[in-house]
Amino acid sequence: MSNLPPLQTDMGRVMKDSLVTLFGGGGFLGRQVAQALLERGARVRVAQRDLAGAMRVKPLGGLGQTQFVAADIRKPKSVALAVAGSDIVVNLVGILKGDFDAVHRQGAENVAKAAAEAGVKALVHVSAIGADAHSPSAYGRSKAAGEAAVKAAFPNATILRPSIVFGPEDQFLNRFADLIRMAPVVPVIGAETKFQPVFVTDVANAIAHAAAEPGVHGGKTYELGGPQVLSMMELNAWIARAIGRERNLVAVPAPVASLIAAFGFLPGAPITKDQYAMLQKDNVVAPGAEGLAALGVAPTPMAAVAEGWLVRYRRHGRFAGRAKA
Repeated sequence: MSNLPPLQTDMGRVMKDSLVTLFGGGGFLGRQVAQALLERGARVRVAQRDLAGAMRVKPLGGLGQTQFVAADIRKPKSVALAVAGSDIVVNLVGILKGDFDAVHRQGAENVAKAAAEAGVKALVHVSAIGADAHSPSAYGRSKAAGEAAVKAAFPNATILRPSIVFGPEDQFLNRFADLIRMAPVVPVIGAETKFQPVFVTDVANAIAHAAAEPGVHGGKTYELGGPQVLSMMELNAWIARAIGRERNLVAVPAPVASLIAAFGFLPGAPITKDQYAMLQKDNVVAPGAEGLAALGVAPTPMAAVAEGWLVRYRRHGRFAGRAKA
């Protein structure tokens, strides 16, 4: 059964044979976005620095439906070459550590300017919940600066802000599941911080929908969250239950957590001060913000999909239930 949202027939007609340049298309989210676009009949040009991982997209499309180009969003000339001839541009590129300004602001501006100069009909820029010029983290501030740069260069761009994105290859649920699997006592940093995890396929479909209908979604900002709001402690408890591991979850006091972040010596914990600063604010959809529903996507609960891959963290893997009986 297809995962396409309602209106897939109309969207398919819009996207049919359109050339979509997808910056960061070979990554965890990018491959899902590529698949959503390919299913709608679009031609997809994956643009990123390292094309080795991007080759996993090729089998998803038909003959001639996928293209690949080396591009670094920090370099305007390579961005312009990647965008040339495109109908639609999507920018997924983001980092969790490193030169945030170069990637999140300058890189985003390079993509938006190139899209405007190429006359593309739609630009979708993926930012993040927490994008705020006054954020305690450099990550959040750079995301806000990137949004502002995109709007200035391409006013009709659609900006999507997902919460934490989960899926089979994520570095969130899997990271904590691995920690819980190994440790009988699990320290939880930012125990009270709230998240609204959103399924990677839902985000991909939202991006495809926004790209197909710039007349409806252009110039708007959407915040994407799943159907559940969980604190970090509740999230760890949910994962522990999902993988059948009884664990003692211990909230780490703020002064100790700050020290751990500074030295990064706890497996599974934030490894930079900036990542710890990100935990000082909840990562949830703002009250009144439009989200997945406005983009024709029904949010998927974690329990409906995550146990399918988290099972590998159980004591006997897929045979856990049988061994227990």
